[in-house]
Amino acid sequence: MLKVENLTGGYSSTPIIKDVSFKVEKGTMLGILGPNGCGKSTLLKLISGIITPTTGSVFIDQVNQNHYSAKELAKKMTVLPQLHGSSFSNTVRDTVSIGRYPHQKGFFSSWSNTDEEAVVGAMNQTGVTPFEHIFIENLSGGERQRVFIAQALAQKSDLLLLDEPTNHLDIAHQQQLLDMIRKEVVDQGLTVVSVFHDINLASLYCDRILLMDSGVVRAFGEPHEVLLEGDIMDVYHAKVASHAHPVQPKPQITLLPEIQNDGINNKVTINNIKKCNEYVMLKTDFPLRVLSSAVHNAGLGWYSILLNRTVQQNYHIEQVKEEYLQYIMNEGLSPTNTVGMMTAVDTQDAVIKSYDASFGTVFVIVTAGVGNAIDVSKAYTRDDQQYIGTINTWIIINGNLSDEAFVQGMMTATEAKTKALQHEKVYDTISNTIATGTPTDSLLIAATQQGKLMQYAGPITEVGKVIGRGVFEAISEAIQNSRKGE
Repeated sequence: MLKVENLTGGYSSTPIIKDVSFKVEKGTMLGILGPNGCGKSTLLKLISGIITPTTGSVFIDQVNQNHYSAKELAKKMTVLPQLHGSSFSNTVRDTVSIGRYPHQKGFFSSWSNTDEEAVVGAMNQTGVTPFEHIFIENLSGGERQRVFIAQALAQKSDLLLLDEPTNHLDIAHQQQLLDMIRKEVVDQGLTVVSVFHDINLASLYCDRILLMDSGVVRAFGEPHEVLLEGDIMDVYHAKVASHAHPVQPKPQITLLPEIQNDGINNKVTINNIKKCNEYVMLKTDFPLRVLSSAVHNAGLGWYSILLNRTVQQNYHIEQVKEEYLQYIMNEGLSPTNTVGMMTAVDTQDAVIKSYDASFGTVFVIVTAGVGNAIDVSKAYTRDDQQYIGTINTWIIINGNLSDEAFVQGMMTATEAKTKALQHEKVYDTISNTIATGTPTDSLLIAATQQGKLMQYAGPITEVGKVIGRGVFEAISEAIQNSRKGE
């Protein structure tokens, strides 16, 4: 649909854009990214013909842009600049209707049902219909932006060029606008080239990303190929981290401040742990990074309260998450700052062990009972209802773990749990084989994220050795204690 070949140009004898080449296929969306002053808007103006390039060519549908008349080009390409001014007053409807000008034989002298449908549809899509009889100078900046986007959509061209279309829009209207444009791309085959200020929005909505740096192309490709931590830090001169979006296979970029934790050396001590007949709780006055399979706030996040709550053996509530949330609130705890597990074991019998390492102290806290022990390799032969988990394991690390180390630490802990069950000769009573756990065991690893980064936590690393030993010893002791109480 769009082909840019060796494009060079700018506003003076010194080019801003230097030898830029790329292609955009029909029915795809390209996002142009880069720091302020890198030439994003200038590139868009060169593509649209607002600025004549010094060298290079722009092809639309395999035809050189220069071979189109102004009206023919307007049918092929719509341009929405970054800033808008109006030399005369128009209502919203009249402003949107200007988008149909390329389709007229004379200025609005041949207004058709198609024109009317395009204008009404564009106003409805952008949510400006309620303002259609209001003059645009009486609208807010965000409302005006939506009006000009409606004008661009009403033009119904095959190629849409946008310069920061979400400028002045709040988060809800950003989503609505980009969802709408994306739908046009997918359903109608619209081709979009858009300058973005927001890296994460570009990643979410674009098929391809063009990363600019000082007027040249730094990278071009799919978002996961372009939005690499090293390249983003180098181009933007900012410290960032890349992570996956929770529901889309797209990278997201997070800014990392230079000053973190205000220089405080946070440590978990035994005094942060409380054990009673209702629960085991770890509470700190600073957040821990936590990865868990908990009932409440499972997954990866930052929390300062860890709760392992005792429930009755016959506990059976369909809305478990809702019930647990209510319990947390009844206890006067913050739902957004608490990770919650539950166990059928008396939490007074929880085993708490600590281990000193070069990087800091590690605490392992376990509640364990093996009445419902199961061999995972034989689970497919069973037809049991789920039971409350009876082996809940916490690993609290005064140290700094990478994402890999969190995951490896959970693997190491699981291997150590399995070994403890084997050592204690815990059997799956149905298959009569050594058990590997109970039906709904829970595992949690938390770290203060202080000190030197530990990249890995496998069984031969220092932290992995502590995890393996601690989980094995704590679970073995908890099993022995539970058998004494039977």
